[in-house]
Amino acid sequence: MTDIKAVLRQCPLFRPFPAAGIEAAAGLARVRGFRADEPIYGKGVMQSTLSVIAEGSVRISSVNSAGREAILVIFEPGAWFGDTVFSPGMPRVFGATAHEAATVVELPGEGFRQLMARYPEVYPVALDLVSRRLWSAMSLIEEDALRGIEARVGRRLLFLSQMQSEGEVPGHPVTLRLTREHIASMMGMTRQGVHGVLKGFQGQGLLASAYGQVTITDPPALAAYLEGLD
Repeated sequence: MTDIKAVLRQCPLFRPFPAAGIEAAAGLARVRGFRADEPIYGKGVMQSTLSVIAEGSVRISSVNSAGREAILVIFEPGAWFGDTVFSPGMPRVFGATAHEAATVVELPGEGFRQLMARYPEVYPVALDLVSRRLWSAMSLIEEDALRGIEARVGRRLLFLSQMQSEGEVPGHPVTLRLTREHIASMMGMTRQGVHGVLKGFQGQGLLASAYGQVTITDPPALAAYLEGLD
């Protein structure tokens, strides 16, 4: 059984809430389970539910008319998604899909906004978290336009590790549940092209890989290496 209050407490967006606020949020929430690759919501949907991952992982992506999926980011337990909670009346910009079997705690957008109004100390934290995501998205656009393939792949992996550490470069190894196909989808590359780049990083001791996952063995070292490519 999912402990909703424990899930909310580990989410950065809910940390400023006092105990009474967590209690109220838990009273509004519902728990939903999803199979691997099951859609949570689609691009363009008009709803503002806020979601927090209790177990598993969720990928945020867009699918074109030909069925090709472009993955933006993959979130792990403790992460929140559903940015339209801050912009009621706006459609979802991306879709969300269970990357692996996932359990998600959902709160209605209007209920969450009312809680923020009741506890205004949450606003600076929420603004900081949303700003960090916007900055990260703008950085990805810049990298795709100005940097070579090696730097683009390395920075995308570093970005994914930062999403697990509230926007900071973690000082410990980080394992990402990604295949080469997933990375190729993110980068608009072929699987063979991704394989060559990852092999180069592995040769320098910056990455390790196993079936279905990639581990950044030393994120600060990878960040320093990528700075040298600029």
